[in-house]
Amino acid sequence: MAAYLCPPAVIHGEHPVKTSQIVAEVRDRHPHAAWAPRIDGIAASTGIETRGWMLPLETAVAPGQGGGLRSVGVEPAQEALARDGFTQQDVDRVIAALEAIPTPQTVQERTGPAWEAVQSYGERAARGALQIAGLDTADIDCLITSHSTTPALPGLDIALANRLPLREDVMLLPATQWACIAGTRSLALAADLVAADPDRVVLVVVSEALSTTYQPADDTLESLIVRLLFADTAVAAVVTGRPRRESVLRLDAAWHHTLPGTQDLHRLETRADGTHFVMDRRGPRAVQETVTAMWEWLRVRYQDHPEAWHPDVLLAHPGGTRVLEYMEQTMPDAWPSGLLDFSRASYTTGNRGGAAVFDILRRAHDAGQKPGSRAVLYAAAPGLTATALEGEWL
Repeated sequence: MAAYLCPPAVIHGEHPVKTSQIVAEVRDRHPHAAWAPRIDGIAASTGIETRGWMLPLETAVAPGQGGGLRSVGVEPAQEALARDGFTQQDVDRVIAALEAIPTPQTVQERTGPAWEAVQSYGERAARGALQIAGLDTADIDCLITSHSTTPALPGLDIALANRLPLREDVMLLPATQWACIAGTRSLALAADLVAADPDRVVLVVVSEALSTTYQPADDTLESLIVRLLFADTAVAAVVTGRPRRESVLRLDAAWHHTLPGTQDLHRLETRADGTHFVMDRRGPRAVQETVTAMWEWLRVRYQDHPEAWHPDVLLAHPGGTRVLEYMEQTMPDAWPSGLLDFSRASYTTGNRGGAAVFDILRRAHDAGQKPGSRAVLYAAAPGLTATALEGEWL
């Protein structure tokens, strides 16, 4: 399978949003929610103090345009009031009062600016990855893209093909719905592509504006947690079939796993006011099942060296700290401690979804890894589905 990965480019959201700002906004908007007395403890339990967004917090919480008459329009309302005998003066007063009522943003108002940001950030990440790899846009043979919270057709693949621009014969592979496994699964696909043609050069770009799932009107506990977790990030990396001077990691094997009957545990729903990420408390337990399956894959893969082999770093995006703790608890006792340090460090500035594994990989690379050290990359996503890769630092 051997595929060679250059260091990724990581573009963090440029607007810092503090947890204290989110807590203040939510407390002010939902003072009587059942979880309101516990909000400080809930926020602290995430371990996240600041996350970066592509757009400011003020953009997410601003009211929509059009006021309370958006759905029916001013003229029909005026006509209805006049038919009921209201004077023109009273009609004007009622209309003014209704137009002053704040309403949630529409899907267009919320996702339109975010989609523009996703394209811009994706382009910056792509150009950064090409520069790191010492390549030009003309060298790219295939582009794999993912962006899960800003639905668009055409998508990020077409946007980048025009923005960079890429050659007209480049293979475009959009994978919008990969979500949190976009990092690992795109690398697995890229590895398959270069295995078929070792001279092929693949560019992977994941650009996620997860902040679009911040829905001010929601007063559920799950919605509060979503507000506190997500960060915006764009990442990109080059994968080749032959080693380059810039290559830092060789990918040797990939593993995929999907749990049947778990498609409703975590999901995106599009409603009148935008995209909502719906969480189920059974989710972490289901993700743990994929972790157990991954351990078995690694055990079988190295069954001839059960005591001599272990990963030197584990670059994991399981979606939350509970699963990270489970991973540590279920690792073989002989494995060294600290395998998840880079994963934990990444998580302290937010859940980056499909961009997370590339961010974790970049942190591990920047810290320095010995040639010959083994790495395992893992991510799980709504579905529930998981992908892992195993490889060696160069």
